[in-house]
Amino acid sequence: MTAVREIRLKSRPNGMPTADNFELATVELPAPAAGEVQVKNLWMTVDPYMRGRMNDVQSYTPPFALGKAMDGGAVGEVTASSDPAFKPGDLVQSGFGWREGFNAPAAQVQKLDPMGLPIQAFLGAAGMPGLTAYAGLLKIAALKDGDVVFVSGAAGAVGSMVAQIAKAKGHTVIGSAGGPDKVAFLKSIGVDHAIDYKAEKDLTAALLKAAPNGIDVYFDNVGGEHLEAALTAARPFARFALCGAISMYNATEMPPGPRNLVLMVGKQLRMEGFIVSSSWDMMPAFLRDLSQWVKEGKVTWKETVFEGIEKAPDAFLGLFKGENLGKMLVKLG
Repeated sequence: MTAVREIRLKSRPNGMPTADNFELATVELPAPAAGEVQVKNLWMTVDPYMRGRMNDVQSYTPPFALGKAMDGGAVGEVTASSDPAFKPGDLVQSGFGWREGFNAPAAQVQKLDPMGLPIQAFLGAAGMPGLTAYAGLLKIAALKDGDVVFVSGAAGAVGSMVAQIAKAKGHTVIGSAGGPDKVAFLKSIGVDHAIDYKAEKDLTAALLKAAPNGIDVYFDNVGGEHLEAALTAARPFARFALCGAISMYNATEMPPGPRNLVLMVGKQLRMEGFIVSSSWDMMPAFLRDLSQWVKEGKVTWKETVFEGIEKAPDAFLGLFKGENLGKMLVKLG
C-alpha cells in the first residue's frame, strides 16, 4: 500500500471560496489491479473554471462531489503498471489532479511526449490553456489579416498565449492586466498597448486611446467592465470570442449585463462563447505551430508555482486575487 494525500471539497462556497471549503485527507493506494496503472503526480493545475464546479449546478462539466477528491489536469510518472501498454517511468497526463497519486484504468491516462518542453507546459502553454487561446482566436474569432486584437486578462495562462499567437501572426495587440509587473510582462512579450486596468479610472477611455480606430477582435477572459469597453471600441463586424468571465465567478447574485449590448445591432457584431473541449481536433495543428513559434522565439510563458498538495487551495484562491503571472501550477513531485 502507498499513502498519498488528496484535496477534497468539504463544503460549497457562497461567493469567494475560503480555505474552509477544502480538506486534506490521506488515502492508501493498493497495487494496481489488472488493466490499471499507478501514477505519482508531479504537477497539477488550478484553473478558473473549477470555481463553477464547486457549485451544485449542472454545467458543461459535472460539479465536484462533497467529501470526494477534486479533479483536474495533472502530469505524472507511472510507478506501477498492470497494463502492458505502460511501464514504470512512463510520463503521463491525466484528469486526476488535486492528489499526490492515484490508481486508474490505463485508458484514462495518456502517454506524454515532452517534445523538448518541460512536462508542466502540457498543463499550460502546450496544453488546455494554449489550445483554448489557439482555437478561440483562430476558429471562434476567425482572425484575419489586419485585425486589431484586444485581450482581457492578457497576463494569464490563456490571455498571454492569445496575445503571442496574434503577434506571431503579425497583428496589433492590446492587452489588459492588473498591476505594473503584469504590464511589464505584456510589454516583454510584444503587446503593442498594455493597459493596467487597476490604474485606470475609465477603462473604456483607455481602450479607445490605445485603439483610436477601434478593434476587430475581442478575446474575453474577464467579462463585466472589459466587455462593455470592447463593445464601445468595436469596429463594424468585429468578432468577440467569449472564453471566460472571471470578474463574475464569485458573485453572490447575478450582476447586470453589459449596458451597451445594443451596440451589437448597429455594428453588426458577432459574439460567441466556446468551450475548448469542442476543439480537441485542433491540438495536433496547435502543437505543430507552437513548436515552430517557440523555435523562432515568438512564444514564451510564465508560471506561478506553489509547492505541495497542501498549497493547492491557496494556489486556486490566488487566481481570483490576481496573484498569478501566467499559468498557476502546483508542484507535487
